[in-house]
Amino acid sequence: MPSRSSLDRISNLLICYSQCLPNESRKVVSENRVSRRAKANFPTALLTLLSIVQALALELLWGHLTEQSYLYELSFLAVLGWTQISATLLGILLIWLIYSDLVLRLSWVPTTTDAVFPFLVGILEFAQINLLGPSSIGPWFLVLSVLFAAMTWISHRSMKRARLDDDNHEFFDRINPANWRDHLRAGAPAGILAVLGVSIWLSGSRGWFVLVAIVFVAILLSYQIWMNHVYTSRSYQSE
Repeated sequence: MPSRSSLDRISNLLICYSQCLPNESRKVVSENRVSRRAKANFPTALLTLLSIVQALALELLWGHLTEQSYLYELSFLAVLGWTQISATLLGILLIWLIYSDLVLRLSWVPTTTDAVFPFLVGILEFAQINLLGPSSIGPWFLVLSVLFAAMTWISHRSMKRARLDDDNHEFFDRINPANWRDHLRAGAPAGILAVLGVSIWLSGSRGWFVLVAIVFVAILLSYQIWMNHVYTSRSYQSE
């Protein structure tokens, strides 16, 4: 049988341990609560900010429609203008779908840069809309290529950070990490758009080549929207 003094020492140690443990536990719980609160509120905050940016972009686009009289003439330039506007609208829609599906499917602890990205995307969208028109199609292509590259980088960066979060293991267990081929494939459209932009800018062309190039952009954006829909549908399916 342990002596009375031994039991007293053990009791004192247990009391001391029980008094120290809650402080450490509260610290861990507090940190976990902050992370969980940030992860829970981030999608709402991000989508609210992005919706404001997209609304401003649509307002600028509508202003272009009401101010440009050549769009309502029976001419090749009008066809060129409406095709360019359609491609721009598809780009705005694609950006919204990429962001909304990303934050709804996955979760991660946000950083300051996550809150800055929508402003960068908005600036590029506003610049692209301001360049609508037959006289600035080359720069319009270049801004679109930068916007495409920015969205690709943002998406890959967010996926990489989300892979580190245990809450997303069911999604990433079925997907291998991206390799250099995946990055090259994702960045190829931005490179193609940049080459088209430089070619059109230097040549000053406003003919059929430009129309075909813009139609190619519209098809590319439509394909991206469809693929985003396919990936989102697959991610929501159970094993």
